[in-house]
Amino acid sequence: MPFVVIYDANALYGNTQRDLLIRLAQSGLVQAKWTHAILDEVQRNLAANLPDLAPVKLERLRELVIDAVPDCIVEGYEPIIEGLKLPDSDDRHVLAAAIKANAQVIVTSNLRDFPAETLATWGVEAKSPDDFVLDQIGIDDRVVWACVQQIADSRTRPPQTVYDVLDALERAGLVEAVAALRS
Repeated sequence: MPFVVIYDANALYGNTQRDLLIRLAQSGLVQAKWTHAILDEVQRNLAANLPDLAPVKLERLRELVIDAVPDCIVEGYEPIIEGLKLPDSDDRHVLAAAIKANAQVIVTSNLRDFPAETLATWGVEAKSPDDFVLDQIGIDDRVVWACVQQIADSRTRPPQTVYDVLDALERAGLVEAVAALRS
């Protein structure tokens, strides 16, 4: 049985990284979870940073993300939030969702907001997207490579190669994971 992970909003923000993380969940390596609050944050950030992006496209993205992974939405975590302490109180909902979902890992780019000693109390660990994907490569590099190939195959406007996808992932910060895939 795959282990359960929570994808934080910043992990789901970039298109190629989001695509890879979702495909890793679809592959069965992990059971990925998120909340409506996490998706709200993704949508707010995309709308703020890409003001020309039509609201209907943001809503469609949300639907696709939810439909991509069965049983991905964590609910009923809200009562846990108030009892949690994190450096940024706005991140407590992410830890609460991880606790509710019995997740072992929170995938986030904001590691400083999820101190290891605080998370250890709950049996949770925070990992950067790069370290998380690197772990998945260590488990089964062929599955990760297949996910990258699927992304390349899905990109037709304009067409992209596996190496174009790897370059995009590297620009997104998955430096060590991409290096491992290239070797």
